[in-house]
Amino acid sequence: MKNKIPAFPYLIWMVIFIVVPLGMVVYFAVTDDAGRFTIANISRVGDYAAVIFRSIWLAAIATVICLVASYPFSYIISRKTEHKQRMMVMLVMLPMWMNFLLRTYAWMTLLEKNGLINKLFGLIGVGPFTMINTQGAVILGMVYNYIPYMILPLYNIMTKIDERVIQAAQDLGANPFQVFVKVILPLTVPGISSGITMVFVPSVSTFIISRMLGGGSNLLIGDLIDLQFVGNAYNPNLGAAISLVLMVIILLCMSVFNQFGDEEEGGMLL
Repeated sequence: MKNKIPAFPYLIWMVIFIVVPLGMVVYFAVTDDAGRFTIANISRVGDYAAVIFRSIWLAAIATVICLVASYPFSYIISRKTEHKQRMMVMLVMLPMWMNFLLRTYAWMTLLEKNGLINKLFGLIGVGPFTMINTQGAVILGMVYNYIPYMILPLYNIMTKIDERVIQAAQDLGANPFQVFVKVILPLTVPGISSGITMVFVPSVSTFIISRMLGGGSNLLIGDLIDLQFVGNAYNPNLGAAISLVLMVIILLCMSVFNQFGDEEEGGMLL
């Protein structure tokens, strides 16, 4: 009993801030304005299938870009001296010290038709290009804001790879590609899994980035939920139903990927 006492504050925290809010989401999702049980709200979520698909698609693209860009960068950092590692990690985290809205607003001023990027293009006689209020701008905002969450888990797992393991593979005749596929990649699967989770989940549910960089023509599921609670289309029951469906979709995506990751680790051990 004494060993369980230190866990009580954590259990109370979980109940108040996790179990209760999730219970309220489920309750509002399966009831109407009068509190009667109904599945009409969940049925209506199908009307927004295009928005849900767009959210998942853009979040997946942003996640893949973050992974491809972060993997070699994280590996390079992990092979540096300890002093240089601390310096480079600090540079990665530096933008995160700035307010999220300010970082996104800065990209608005850069991407607009009279922004700095188009002015630079104008110096060489091209443009102006329409970069703001596009899906590309939304993906750019996701990558910029969430790429540190991909770099840090990868860096953390790569620093644990013993250099002697890589040297042993090279001594046994493995070329650089074989070293990467047979040694480095399997050992970094946990970091890849964590990074994908930490980037995909906030990307698929974002609404500030899509609102500021995507305009009204690139509505994402986060914007849709926001409209149901604080917008003109006030309908908290429908908003809760969309949130519930989004949670289920995210859990399914993560469970599929984690299963794939487990198989990769099992194959590595075999």
